[in-house]
Amino acid sequence: MSDTILIAESGRTTGSPESRRMRREDRIPAVVYGRGMEPISISVARRDLRVALSGAAGMNTILDLTVDGTVYPAIVKEMQRHPVRRTVSHIDFMQVDLDVEITVGVPVRLEGEAKEVSMNNGLLDQQLTEVQVRTTPRLIPDEFVIDVSAMTVDSVITVADIAMPSGVSAVTAEDQPVVTVTILRNAAAAEASEGGDAEAAGGDEGGDADSGDAASDAD
Repeated sequence: MSDTILIAESGRTTGSPESRRMRREDRIPAVVYGRGMEPISISVARRDLRVALSGAAGMNTILDLTVDGTVYPAIVKEMQRHPVRRTVSHIDFMQVDLDVEITVGVPVRLEGEAKEVSMNNGLLDQQLTEVQVRTTPRLIPDEFVIDVSAMTVDSVITVADIAMPSGVSAVTAEDQPVVTVTILRNAAAAEASEGGDAEAAGGDEGGDADSGDAASDAD
């Protein structure tokens, strides 16, 4: 995983009015913190951030966050978004020691076509979009790719089924489902309806006889 330089400006005034002004100027208010350092209020250009995180590692990109000439190896710890526009409104950068393990979320991507599931009117249900792992920053996987081609209607893929690279261990519980299969309701209802119709047909035959006996008794 290669490092990416991101230039930040320090000395910003905290508070909502200043933050709104920065966003109008297409800058994002942020803070960088970590062990052994005082938090620093900074801002980064929205375009620069977008470019910095556009690589395969995405949010787990190791950044050379440069503040007033000082470089802080850092990753994005938290990214807040506007509730409606979904634009980034604030970022927490965490300084990291490249030799010390941290816990991060790694995205999960499915590939392949589960033909047997489709043939049985089923759908894949991705329960987890990321898996929490513990590793050193340079060993963070870009993503976990799961091949679903061999899945059947009874299949369940759990965290334990994901091959972890050397130096990476799962924090998410190993029995946590990642991908399951859901049978479409209309298929299940059709089967139940067919069974119900068969039972009803059998019941109707007996019912006709009973009705005739009752009519005879009334006569």
